[in-house]
Amino acid sequence: MKYALGAVALLIAGAAVAMPFHEIPAGPRALPGDRLPPFAMLTDGGELPLDPPPLPPGTHLPAPGDPPESTAPAPGLKQATRMAQAALDDCARRGFRVGVAVVDSAGEARALLTADGADGSHVFVAMRKAAVALAFGQTSGEAHEALRRNPVLKAKVTPAMFVEGGAVPIRADGRIIGAIAVSGAAGIPVGHQDEVCAAAGLKL
Repeated sequence: MKYALGAVALLIAGAAVAMPFHEIPAGPRALPGDRLPPFAMLTDGGELPLDPPPLPPGTHLPAPGDPPESTAPAPGLKQATRMAQAALDDCARRGFRVGVAVVDSAGEARALLTADGADGSHVFVAMRKAAVALAFGQTSGEAHEALRRNPVLKAKVTPAMFVEGGAVPIRADGRIIGAIAVSGAAGIPVGHQDEVCAAAGLKL
């Protein structure tokens, strides 16, 4: 029998999606969507439970034709991949090897691209910048400067965020549906060149 993985109640943009297994984030710095299944992975105590936990009678396992797992407002897949590629290409023309992340309004990945020869960590740093753009409703560079002026805004920051320039909100019909972020370009101030490339991804 094949088991699908998911959180018991995954809250996305106010919509709860029931899933069969108790997946949990790896910790407070875990990226949105990075939830660990409770089996087939080493526990903190060094144990390796190879079988999934028993499911209560009547538990629904995801099947073809089920409703979407996520109902968060988001750029479509084709749009997200085009944006990511445009940002990657813009940075490449400027001589930078970067990673690009496009996320939905819940901060979960829609498209992740890493340039040839770039460090694979850049896309995850980019996701952390994107979380800032979503929380503040502005570019992550603008959020960085706002925090300098008003430390009270730190209440919006979570341990999963990287508060540097590089992320730009994606808007449609007057609302934020996601963010695009870049990491890996050099330059001072930190993140400025990343943000230039991210903005290029919106000019489609």
